[in-house]
Amino acid sequence: MEPGFWRARWSEGRIGFHEGRPNAHLQRHLDVLAGVRRVFVPLCGKAEDLAFLAAAGHEVVGVELVEDAVRAFFAEHGLEPSVSRDGPFARYAHGNLALLAGDVFEATPERLGTFDGWYDRAALIALPPPLRTFYVPHLRTLLSPGATGLLVTVEYDQAQREGPPFSVEEDEVRSRFSGMDVQLLDDVPADRFGDLPSREKCFALRVGQGATP
Repeated sequence: MEPGFWRARWSEGRIGFHEGRPNAHLQRHLDVLAGVRRVFVPLCGKAEDLAFLAAAGHEVVGVELVEDAVRAFFAEHGLEPSVSRDGPFARYAHGNLALLAGDVFEATPERLGTFDGWYDRAALIALPPPLRTFYVPHLRTLLSPGATGLLVTVEYDQAQREGPPFSVEEDEVRSRFSGMDVQLLDDVPADRFGDLPSREKCFALRVGQGATP
């Protein structure tokens, strides 16, 4: 989506994607990230998942396009972050949590380092198919061998509703993350769209040891 689309959503308060509490799949399957030091959270918004992961002892790095969302996260948690420029990003940091305001496609290993874990609840499903084609290979460049991730998707009849969030079928997940171990953890009914049937799925993904992500 165009950056202006997301900036308008935030400025107008149309942020139904913001859950306001830690995601149920993340809480249920946090053990998947056991032993992970650095967790990357793309298109993170001001999600409570960030604080949840940090409280679990992970070093959390999120990237969010809309800087107002980053500011709101720290304000709502009563935290005073240090603010600096980091290449194309405005970097807000406090303790083991850093949020970078900017374009996720500008995130590179040279700027951010690599990650042995990642969590994606709202990135893959926020992107239309052409951008998903670029996003997954880009994400892979940030992952170290053996990296472990949690991915949450939604499935529904895309012909009945425009995204975002977009429907991402399980077959697409397995295809886009080919070469990784992909395990389906949850497949549950969702009530996101009123009478339109939908399901949420949660996957554990793992890059092979010694493999190129």
